[in-house]
Amino acid sequence: MRTAVPPQDPSAALSTGAVARRLGVSPTTVRSWERRYAIGPAHREDGRHRRWTPQDIARLELMCRLTAQGVPPAEAARTARAGAPGRPVRTAPAADPPAAPPPRTLLPAPGGGPGGVLPLGTVRPECRGLSRAAVRLDAPAVADRLEAALAEHGLVTAWEEVMAPALHAVGRKWATAGERYVEVEHLLSWHISGALHRIRPRPAPPRTPPVLLACLPGEQHTLPIEALTAALGERGVPTRMFGAAVPAEALHDAVRRTGPRAVVLWAQSRTTADRALARSVAGIEWGLRGARTHSALLLAGPGWDAGPAVPHAGRLLGLRSALELIAPPVPPPGGSAATGPGPGAYGF
Repeated sequence: MRTAVPPQDPSAALSTGAVARRLGVSPTTVRSWERRYAIGPAHREDGRHRRWTPQDIARLELMCRLTAQGVPPAEAARTARAGAPGRPVRTAPAADPPAAPPPRTLLPAPGGGPGGVLPLGTVRPECRGLSRAAVRLDAPAVADRLEAALAEHGLVTAWEEVMAPALHAVGRKWATAGERYVEVEHLLSWHISGALHRIRPRPAPPRTPPVLLACLPGEQHTLPIEALTAALGERGVPTRMFGAAVPAEALHDAVRRTGPRAVVLWAQSRTTADRALARSVAGIEWGLRGARTHSALLLAGPGWDAGPAVPHAGRLLGLRSALELIAPPVPPPGGSAATGPGPGAYGF
């Protein structure tokens, strides 16, 4: 005689969106897995939204772990439906809501094994979710995580505590694992760049001199100055962003033609931190004869950390401090702005 299975407590079930947030994937991915690989909720009432029980979620968690290790989705789904070999699928009591997953400092990555992890350290949960989505090459989830982080925390915090830590972890893993993580870094970088470009700048007052931002010749890392460009735009500071590997002659011409209030030069490595070029940019004069002036020069990036200082050049230490130096907050009516460090006090 068969024993009837007691119905699941509705309070123990989660919606598809809640499950996706918990696993660090997009709701589209969860629905796609359900449709393609029959790994959806075991029970669903007619006319009701999908409700995922703890046992359903355990199967999805197992599938996520397997796909992160490089197992094809169809094979991972078969294993998840059956349970891991020699290990039952985890099931929580039906009367209790599923507990949140414990914080992880190491993120499973393609290839498995002891080396298949991303060293994240102590980071925000949003950073872990973004990194998990990037490792799985789940583009919709990466886009969702970035949009949510920007909406909830704003650009500066989202960059410093979500985007940059994920990028650094991928970069460190790429440096030690050869070419295995190039696709993860490229996917994550492309989506972060797209998210930054979608931030609408605030209109600037007429005839406001811009800030010019560029990478030195040979330098391909642009994301930090893309973040600074977007943040300046949010504060109504006009910018001219010239991107990666700007030739020296083109950089000189751009300064003369735009007459910027400041020039930000990014160098990721010591090999691209050309001090002679920086000195020549600092010496450029522009404007009408008899009233010529020059731009403030701000050096950004770790490439400038070693070696002699560039005369008359400031250093930017991070996005938040760069904004304080270039675009300090407008003082309240009748008040005065706080006095901050002068040029040269920051590095980026």
